[in-house]
Amino acid sequence: METEQTNTFYSKNFVKISDEEFDLFRSFIYKNFGINLTDAKRALLMNRLQKILKKKGFTDFKSYYNSIQNDKSLSELSELIDAVSTNHTFFFREKVHFDFLINNALPRIVSDLKKRGDKDLRVWCAASSTGEEPYVLAMLIREYLGAEYNQWSAGLLATDISNDALNTAIKGVYSEERTSQVPPKLRLNYFDKIEADKYQIKEFLRKEVLFRRFNLMNERLPFKKHFHIIFW
Repeated sequence: METEQTNTFYSKNFVKISDEEFDLFRSFIYKNFGINLTDAKRALLMNRLQKILKKKGFTDFKSYYNSIQNDKSLSELSELIDAVSTNHTFFFREKVHFDFLINNALPRIVSDLKKRGDKDLRVWCAASSTGEEPYVLAMLIREYLGAEYNQWSAGLLATDISNDALNTAIKGVYSEERTSQVPPKLRLNYFDKIEADKYQIKEFLRKEVLFRRFNLMNERLPFKKHFHIIFW
Protein backbone atom coordinates (compact mmCIF):
# COMPACT_ATOMS: atom_id res chain seq x y z
CA MET A 1 0.00 0.00 0.00
CA GLU A 2 1.52 3.31 -1.02
CA THR A 3 2.03 6.14 1.41
CA GLU A 4 0.26 9.42 1.14
CA GLN A 5 0.58 12.65 3.03
CA THR A 6 -2.05 13.41 5.61
CA ASN A 7 -3.52 16.86 6.01
CA THR A 8 -3.53 17.72 9.71
CA PHE A 9 -6.18 20.39 9.26
CA TYR A 10 -9.54 18.60 9.40
CA SER A 11 -12.82 20.10 8.30
CA LYS A 12 -15.72 20.16 10.73
CA ASN A 13 -17.27 17.20 8.88
CA PHE A 14 -14.12 15.08 9.12
CA VAL A 15 -14.79 11.88 11.11
CA LYS A 16 -11.95 10.70 13.33
CA ILE A 17 -11.37 7.04 14.12
CA SER A 18 -11.02 5.78 17.70
CA ASP A 19 -8.52 3.15 18.86
CA GLU A 20 -11.33 0.60 19.13
CA GLU A 21 -12.65 1.38 15.65
CA PHE A 22 -9.20 1.21 14.08
CA ASP A 23 -8.56 -2.19 15.67
CA LEU A 24 -11.91 -3.44 14.36
CA PHE A 25 -11.14 -2.38 10.80
CA ARG A 26 -7.53 -3.51 10.98
CA SER A 27 -8.47 -7.02 12.12
CA PHE A 28 -11.33 -7.28 9.64
CA ILE A 29 -9.24 -6.14 6.66
CA TYR A 30 -6.36 -8.45 7.51
CA LYS A 31 -8.64 -11.46 8.03
CA ASN A 32 -10.58 -10.93 4.80
CA PHE A 33 -8.00 -9.42 2.46
CA GLY A 34 -4.58 -10.16 3.93
CA ILE A 35 -3.70 -6.44 4.05
CA ASN A 36 -1.77 -5.56 7.20
CA LEU A 37 -2.57 -2.06 8.42
CA THR A 38 0.09 -1.03 10.91
CA ASP A 39 -0.35 1.85 13.35
CA ALA A 40 1.42 4.05 10.82
CA LYS A 41 -1.50 3.46 8.40
CA ARG A 42 -4.15 4.76 10.79
CA ALA A 43 -4.36 8.23 9.24
CA LEU A 44 -4.29 6.70 5.77
CA LEU A 45 -7.30 4.48 6.55
CA MET A 46 -9.16 7.36 8.16
CA ASN A 47 -8.60 9.58 5.11
CA ARG A 48 -9.48 6.90 2.57
CA LEU A 49 -12.86 6.15 4.16
CA GLN A 50 -14.08 9.74 4.62
CA LYS A 51 -15.83 9.85 1.24
CA ILE A 52 -17.76 6.65 1.99
CA LEU A 53 -18.82 7.85 5.43
CA LYS A 54 -20.00 11.16 4.01
CA LYS A 55 -21.86 9.54 1.10
CA LYS A 56 -23.68 7.07 3.35
CA GLY A 57 -24.33 9.50 6.19
CA PHE A 58 -22.28 7.76 8.88
CA THR A 59 -21.10 9.97 11.75
CA ASP A 60 -18.67 7.42 13.19
CA PHE A 61 -16.61 4.46 11.98
CA LYS A 62 -18.37 1.94 14.24
CA SER A 63 -21.67 2.50 12.42
CA TYR A 64 -19.96 1.96 9.08
CA TYR A 65 -18.28 -1.20 10.40
CA ASN A 66 -21.64 -2.59 11.57
CA SER A 67 -23.15 -1.81 8.17
CA ILE A 68 -20.45 -3.89 6.47
CA GLN A 69 -21.13 -6.82 8.80
CA ASN A 70 -24.86 -6.73 8.02
CA ASP A 71 -24.54 -6.32 4.26
CA LYS A 72 -25.60 -9.60 2.60
CA SER A 73 -25.01 -8.27 -0.92
CA LEU A 74 -21.27 -7.79 -0.23
CA SER A 75 -21.39 -4.43 -2.02
CA GLU A 76 -20.15 -2.68 1.14
CA LEU A 77 -17.24 -5.11 1.31
CA SER A 78 -16.31 -4.45 -2.29
CA GLU A 79 -16.45 -0.68 -1.73
CA LEU A 80 -14.21 -1.02 1.34
CA ILE A 81 -11.47 -2.96 -0.44
CA ASP A 82 -11.52 -0.55 -3.38
CA ALA A 83 -10.97 2.28 -0.90
CA VAL A 84 -8.16 0.74 1.14
CA SER A 85 -6.22 -1.10 -1.55
CA THR A 86 -3.65 0.91 -3.46
CA ASN A 87 -2.81 0.02 -7.02
CA HIS A 88 0.00 2.36 -7.97
CA THR A 89 2.38 0.56 -10.30
CA PHE A 90 3.98 0.89 -13.73
CA PHE A 91 5.19 -1.23 -16.63
CA PHE A 92 8.36 -3.27 -16.00
CA ARG A 93 8.33 -2.33 -12.33
CA GLU A 94 10.28 -5.47 -11.36
CA LYS A 95 12.58 -5.87 -14.37
CA VAL A 96 14.64 -8.65 -12.78
CA HIS A 97 11.53 -10.83 -12.57
CA PHE A 98 10.80 -10.40 -16.26
CA ASP A 99 14.44 -11.06 -17.16
CA PHE A 100 14.23 -14.35 -15.25
CA LEU A 101 11.02 -15.21 -17.08
CA ILE A 102 12.59 -14.72 -20.51
CA ASN A 103 16.03 -16.15 -19.79
CA ASN A 104 15.17 -19.06 -17.49
CA ALA A 105 11.53 -19.92 -16.84
CA LEU A 106 10.03 -19.74 -20.33
CA PRO A 107 12.84 -21.63 -22.13
CA ARG A 108 12.62 -24.54 -19.67
CA ILE A 109 8.82 -24.69 -19.52
CA VAL A 110 8.28 -24.31 -23.27
CA SER A 111 10.93 -26.95 -23.98
CA ASP A 112 9.33 -29.41 -21.56
CA LEU A 113 5.85 -28.82 -23.00
CA LYS A 114 7.08 -29.32 -26.56
CA LYS A 115 8.66 -32.64 -25.61
CA ARG A 116 5.27 -33.80 -24.34
CA GLY A 117 3.45 -32.47 -27.39
CA ASP A 118 1.57 -30.06 -25.18
CA LYS A 119 1.11 -26.45 -26.27
CA ASP A 120 -1.15 -25.24 -23.47
CA LEU A 121 0.92 -22.66 -21.59
CA ARG A 122 -0.95 -21.59 -18.45
CA VAL A 123 0.07 -18.32 -16.76
CA TRP A 124 -1.60 -16.59 -13.81
CA CYS A 125 -0.91 -13.08 -12.57
CA ALA A 126 -2.44 -13.42 -9.11
CA ALA A 127 -2.38 -9.77 -8.03
CA SER A 128 -2.81 -7.94 -11.29
CA SER A 129 -3.59 -4.48 -9.88
CA THR A 130 -4.37 -2.08 -12.75
CA GLY A 131 -3.03 -4.43 -15.41
CA GLU A 132 0.56 -3.35 -16.02
CA GLU A 133 2.16 -6.63 -14.92
CA PRO A 134 -0.15 -9.04 -16.81
CA TYR A 135 0.14 -6.98 -19.99
CA VAL A 136 3.94 -7.11 -19.73
CA LEU A 137 3.71 -10.89 -19.30
CA ALA A 138 1.44 -11.16 -22.35
CA MET A 139 3.86 -9.07 -24.43
CA LEU A 140 6.92 -11.07 -23.39
CA ILE A 141 5.24 -14.43 -24.04
CA ARG A 142 4.26 -13.31 -27.52
CA GLU A 143 7.76 -12.04 -28.19
CA TYR A 144 9.35 -15.24 -26.92
CA LEU A 145 7.13 -17.61 -28.90
CA GLY A 146 7.34 -15.40 -31.98
CA ALA A 147 5.96 -16.98 -35.15
CA GLU A 148 4.88 -20.04 -33.14
CA TYR A 149 2.56 -18.03 -30.88
CA ASN A 150 -0.62 -18.85 -32.80
CA GLN A 151 0.15 -22.56 -32.43
CA TRP A 152 -0.07 -22.24 -28.66
CA SER A 153 -2.88 -21.76 -26.20
CA ALA A 154 -1.03 -19.07 -24.31
CA GLY A 155 -3.66 -16.80 -22.84
CA LEU A 156 -3.18 -15.27 -19.43
CA LEU A 157 -5.40 -15.10 -16.33
CA ALA A 158 -5.11 -11.93 -14.26
CA THR A 159 -6.92 -11.54 -10.94
CA ASP A 160 -7.27 -8.84 -8.33
CA ILE A 161 -9.57 -8.11 -5.42
CA SER A 162 -10.32 -4.51 -6.42
CA ASN A 163 -13.09 -3.87 -8.93
CA ASP A 164 -11.72 -0.38 -9.57
CA ALA A 165 -8.30 -1.78 -10.44
CA LEU A 166 -9.80 -4.41 -12.72
CA ASN A 167 -11.91 -1.85 -14.57
CA THR A 168 -8.78 0.19 -15.24
CA ALA A 169 -6.93 -2.92 -16.41
CA ILE A 170 -9.68 -3.96 -18.82
CA LYS A 171 -9.67 -0.51 -20.46
CA GLY A 172 -5.87 -0.67 -20.73
CA VAL A 173 -5.30 3.09 -20.79
CA TYR A 174 -2.14 4.38 -19.10
CA SER A 175 -0.28 7.64 -18.63
CA GLU A 176 3.08 8.51 -20.17
CA GLU A 177 4.63 8.16 -16.70
CA ARG A 178 3.44 4.57 -16.22
CA THR A 179 4.64 3.48 -19.65
CA SER A 180 8.01 5.23 -19.53
CA GLN A 181 9.96 1.99 -18.90
CA VAL A 182 8.46 0.15 -21.88
CA PRO A 183 11.13 -0.58 -24.54
CA PRO A 184 10.49 1.26 -27.86
CA LYS A 185 9.87 -1.97 -29.80
CA LEU A 186 7.19 -3.13 -27.36
CA ARG A 187 5.61 0.32 -27.22
CA LEU A 188 5.33 0.30 -31.03
CA ASN A 189 3.96 -3.25 -31.20
CA TYR A 190 1.51 -3.21 -28.32
CA PHE A 191 0.38 0.38 -27.61
CA ASP A 192 -1.73 2.98 -29.38
CA LYS A 193 -1.18 6.63 -28.51
CA ILE A 194 -4.66 8.00 -27.88
CA GLU A 195 -3.83 11.38 -26.32
CA ALA A 196 -0.76 13.56 -25.84
CA ASP A 197 0.19 11.76 -22.63
CA LYS A 198 -1.91 8.58 -22.75
CA TYR A 199 -1.46 5.16 -24.33
CA GLN A 200 -3.84 2.24 -24.71
CA ILE A 201 -2.94 -1.43 -24.99
CA LYS A 202 -3.79 -2.62 -28.49
CA GLU A 203 -7.06 -4.50 -28.69
CA PHE A 204 -5.54 -7.83 -29.80
CA LEU A 205 -3.39 -7.95 -26.65
CA ARG A 206 -6.24 -6.90 -24.36
CA LYS A 207 -8.17 -9.91 -25.67
CA GLU A 208 -5.31 -12.19 -24.63
CA VAL A 209 -5.66 -11.33 -20.93
CA LEU A 210 -8.66 -12.54 -18.95
CA PHE A 211 -9.30 -10.28 -15.94
CA ARG A 212 -11.33 -11.67 -13.06
CA ARG A 213 -12.02 -10.59 -9.46
CA PHE A 214 -10.53 -12.99 -6.94
CA ASN A 215 -9.59 -12.79 -3.26
CA LEU A 216 -6.30 -14.56 -2.56
CA MET A 217 -7.50 -15.20 0.99
CA ASN A 218 -10.02 -17.72 -0.36
CA GLU A 219 -9.21 -21.19 0.88
CA ARG A 220 -10.24 -22.85 -2.38
CA LEU A 221 -8.88 -22.03 -5.81
CA PRO A 222 -11.55 -22.30 -8.54
CA PHE A 223 -9.16 -23.57 -11.20
CA LYS A 224 -9.45 -26.95 -12.89
CA LYS A 225 -5.87 -27.09 -14.19
CA HIS A 226 -2.45 -26.26 -12.78
CA PHE A 227 -0.46 -23.21 -13.87
CA HIS A 228 3.06 -23.34 -15.26
CA ILE A 229 3.89 -19.79 -14.19
CA ILE A 230 2.40 -17.71 -11.37
CA PHE A 231 3.36 -14.09 -10.72
CA TRP A 232 2.43 -13.28 -7.14
